[in-house]
Amino acid sequence: MTPLYAALALALALPALGAGAQTPPAESKSEAETYQTLYLTNLSQQNEAVDFQTALRNMLPKARIYLVASQSAITMRGTAEDFQLAQKMVADLNRAPRTYRLTYTITEMDGGKRLAAQHLALIVVAGGKTVLKQGHRVPVMVASGSESSTPGSQVQYVDIGLNIEASLDGHLDSLQLRSKVEQSSLAEEKSGVGAQDPVIQQTSLEGLSALVPGKAQVLGSFDVPGGTRHEEVEVVAEQVR
Repeated sequence: MTPLYAALALALALPALGAGAQTPPAESKSEAETYQTLYLTNLSQQNEAVDFQTALRNMLPKARIYLVASQSAITMRGTAEDFQLAQKMVADLNRAPRTYRLTYTITEMDGGKRLAAQHLALIVVAGGKTVLKQGHRVPVMVASGSESSTPGSQVQYVDIGLNIEASLDGHLDSLQLRSKVEQSSLAEEKSGVGAQDPVIQQTSLEGLSALVPGKAQVLGSFDVPGGTRHEEVEVVAEQVR
């Protein structure tokens, strides 16, 4: 084959080879991103908003997610698929907190004989705290001079009676109750500090307990000063919302 015919054959073969080769696929364009704000309407504590932000960032690593704490809102930029998943997560997690009625029963006992019982009910939101106070405020004179024994015109009030503090955490079938039950009363004797200063008798019961909704739980008992009687404290939790 002469050089002229060889060059012509090569020129004809090159287009055929190019036509047989597959064209590489064009790179797919990324889905268009948009902006959206998600409002967190059922927060009971500020750190819950941070938990939402962390969960969304972990589940949607390609989306840009920011917390606006002052508005209890999440702003994000991402794809339609990102927004769909984010909305589902917020709907599943941003629910109204559960509300419980805690009924404390303080039973006065003398040996094995039941003398009297007092019932007190508190409404507590899960993750929150409720305080109940029942009794009197007793005025106590405090010193106004440099010497503590010098009486003055200033008056300080002391709460006397029954105080209950309760906070709840946990799930539907198991609750953690942190409670403090405090009782105080005035003793008949007076203090030696001042003629008008009272002596206050006080008993406090504080601790963390596991509760099953609808089932009574004994928190403890304590003796009543000046006799053989004692008081037993129990509580039962019932969900009201």
